[in-house]
Amino acid sequence: MNTLAAWLGRAALPVIGAPLFIIGNPKLVIAQCTSGVVGAMPALNARPAEQLDDWLAEITEALAAWDAAHPDQPSAPFAINQIVHKSNDRLERDLALCAKHKVPIIITSLGARSDVNAAVHAWGGVVLHDVINNTFAQKAIEKGADGLIAVAAGAGGHAGVKSPFALIQEIRAWFDGPLALSGAIATGGAVLAAQACGADFAYIGSAFIATDEARAAEAYKQCIVDSTSDDIVYSNLFTGVHGNYLKPSIRAAGLDPDHLPESDPSAMNFGGDIAAKAWKDIWGCGQGIGAIDAVLPAAERIARLRREYAEARSRLMAAKG
Repeated sequence: MNTLAAWLGRAALPVIGAPLFIIGNPKLVIAQCTSGVVGAMPALNARPAEQLDDWLAEITEALAAWDAAHPDQPSAPFAINQIVHKSNDRLERDLALCAKHKVPIIITSLGARSDVNAAVHAWGGVVLHDVINNTFAQKAIEKGADGLIAVAAGAGGHAGVKSPFALIQEIRAWFDGPLALSGAIATGGAVLAAQACGADFAYIGSAFIATDEARAAEAYKQCIVDSTSDDIVYSNLFTGVHGNYLKPSIRAAGLDPDHLPESDPSAMNFGGDIAAKAWKDIWGCGQGIGAIDAVLPAAERIARLRREYAEARSRLMAAKG
């Protein structure tokens, strides 16, 4: 078993929590990992940058304490998301802190880089790279990524336009390594469906925004509870890259969500204060939120996913007769 399979094999449910920009924090990551799913957060959420050192220490110490107290129910590993786009001037420093704390999984976004992958491998970590099409998937593996996250249509934040069926089948035609699927997954049945179409893991973000631990405004959480896929708009206006956002937040910013202008992709910004302000005021969200009917503790959300997953498997086995 390779290192990545060994780490991911510790998850009690085949789910990776997506790293939520601004919203993800140690409290949420710890709750996810101790409840049996891979917890993740972006390095850029630590502001000022020096805070990342404290956060990584908090997570590793909390998970070690959990494992010591629960030897028969060890925590799932955690992941840190690194934006490798040139606009992120913190990348080198943040990677050094991840090396210091030997972060087990690094999720890279917005560009695949061989040097980043090599740096992660040097401390014994593994790399998952998120992609929106098969071409990007091939480039990521060629540059040394260990696994892939297929970001299909309907995912929250920066999302692709490919059907999950098309995207997974094209990747699986040549890649047999670890593969997660992102896009409108918010129930245990959807997790099982992701596996049925060829993914190893479901990659879930929006459902974890509506949790007690998430560092999101209460109005944001409630908007997710109150909304459905009809309330999601796909636009590149806010960062230069197309993503899915909640219409009520766009209206609150004084814009018409049904008539948004196009942005200049050359003006992309993912690491600075402008990007942070955009994501704070304009709420990213995926199309699966029709299944979210309450704000819950993360552990309760995961317990519900596990029940739904087991029920879906039982229905499938019964249908097979």
